[in-house]
Amino acid sequence: MPNIASVLKREISRVARKEVRAELEALKKLTAVQRSKIAELRRQVSALDREFKQFSKALCSHATPVGRRASNNAEDGVRRRFSATRLAKHRAKLELSAATYGQLVGVSGQTIYHWEQGKARPRTAQLQALAAVRGMGKREAEKRLTEVK
Repeated sequence: MPNIASVLKREISRVARKEVRAELEALKKLTAVQRSKIAELRRQVSALDREFKQFSKALCSHATPVGRRASNNAEDGVRRRFSATRLAKHRAKLELSAATYGQLVGVSGQTIYHWEQGKARPRTAQLQALAAVRGMGKREAEKRLTEVK
């Protein structure tokens, strides 16, 4: 004959498992809903972050620094970009020293060296001179150097 205590214990365990299972199902559903809401919020935040970056880039490209209002755009109205590695590659392509390349641009060799190392950046007028030199080939640069001397 079964012991009444063991039967009662099994029945209580069965009912407790049933109740816990029902509560866990409700929690799982709630968790799934919360996770989907979190994922949606993350998507919204990343979209807003992308928009913010686009707006800030657009704002920065249209804004002019206080000290450069008059001379930001040169006579052709084009904004020039500067890359130290491109400058070094062009100088190497022309096979010129920093001093002779500086003569073409109208600055010292030390200034060219600092630009290539990223220690300094050219001003707007110097960017225009760099753009003019950038379009030169080896022969034209040599011809211009002989004219300068």
